[in-house]
Amino acid sequence: MKPMEAILSPVARTVGGVQLPHFKQTAELETAVMPPPEKVTLAMLQHIGAPCEPLVKVGDVVFVGTKIADSPQRVCAPIHSSVSGTVTGFREVLLPSGQTTNAIEIASDGLMTPDPDLHPIQVETEDELVAAARECGLVGLGGAGFPTHIKLSRAPDVKLDTLIINAAECEPYITADYRECLEHPDDIREGVYLLKQLMGFERVILGIEDNKPKAFDVLKSIATDERDRKNEVHLMRLPSHYPQGAEKVILYAATGRKLPLGRLPADVGCIVMNVTTLSVFARYLRTGMPLVSKRLTVAGPGVGVARNCMVPLGASAQDVLAFCGGLRSKATEVFWGGPMMGLDIADLSAPVLKQNNAIVALTGGWPEPSPCIRCGRCSAACPMKLMPAAIETAMKRPDAEKLRQLHADYCIECGCCSYICPAKRPLTQTVRLAKSHLRRSQNA
Repeated sequence: MKPMEAILSPVARTVGGVQLPHFKQTAELETAVMPPPEKVTLAMLQHIGAPCEPLVKVGDVVFVGTKIADSPQRVCAPIHSSVSGTVTGFREVLLPSGQTTNAIEIASDGLMTPDPDLHPIQVETEDELVAAARECGLVGLGGAGFPTHIKLSRAPDVKLDTLIINAAECEPYITADYRECLEHPDDIREGVYLLKQLMGFERVILGIEDNKPKAFDVLKSIATDERDRKNEVHLMRLPSHYPQGAEKVILYAATGRKLPLGRLPADVGCIVMNVTTLSVFARYLRTGMPLVSKRLTVAGPGVGVARNCMVPLGASAQDVLAFCGGLRSKATEVFWGGPMMGLDIADLSAPVLKQNNAIVALTGGWPEPSPCIRCGRCSAACPMKLMPAAIETAMKRPDAEKLRQLHADYCIECGCCSYICPAKRPLTQTVRLAKSHLRRSQNA
């Protein structure tokens, strides 16, 4: 066996951030499998990049894992049926981002019959690994939705030396990644050593916050596996400090490397992968079943029964909430995701997407914002060293040039500025609008 090593500490610490209550009441609740709903609605845009185009027509019979949509565009991930049944129609759906996209509706037969053509996938080269990630339909499952095959692709002259597995899960309420560590440790283990072998990483860092001791022990067993003969796989204990799990933040904590605006971690020699993304990929290679379901944490004081549940992609938020006892009468806000970075669910008929990891329902109203008192707390809390109050002022005009000078597009939308603001100003939402305004002005 590999000799036990000291647990790594972060090599650098990002400025800012906030201390949050964790509210991880679902941490020890084993994942419950949701029965198939009567129908699923599979959006054609469940990733950063180009939308997919349907490969099926009304009346087609599909199975669990049947590819139903794809695109020739490079930045895209195919979509597979999450139930067995019949294609019944196409319609437009509203995404959490405010975009609209086409969607395929499938009536479930209730049988969840796997596609008979599915089989385990053998990969022996880096190119085969990347191709498999695409065929899986895999995207970043921590919330970003960036196609995994793009993340794993690299130009011939790019040197990758470090793989960072992100198991921080710093957002309040959410325990989906934590349950993945406890319920599928072998898939995480196989994913780590397969990527290390085929992509030639010199170092693998498993990063997890120090408030998750059971998952910490799981990752420690992976870091001390006998296959790591050169002592290149390490466990890093991260402080429980929000937003520790943000890509730029964990990259800096693990390596001390800063990610320039508009660049990917590969540009500084690293790949950062969410722990569930890695585990799902290993499971796909072992079984051939692509990404068709997602574990959601359903929690918050507005939820009938808090639980972790595995749900078919395309199930409606209403279906998922019904499986969890519905909403309490005092529920006032329902989010995709947690209270810091989550987005309002405007319509409970909206479908679950690949990158969703939670539905959180809160109670109580939002306080009315008051005028800015120029205390500077938002700037002190910003992990990207931005000035949210100044960005808000520039957005009121709106002044695109000033927004560029203030680097508004570097915001990671973590919510720290809004959380810390004593005047309760919606700073994160305003900066999000500023980023959209900058994109529009650049494309004009």
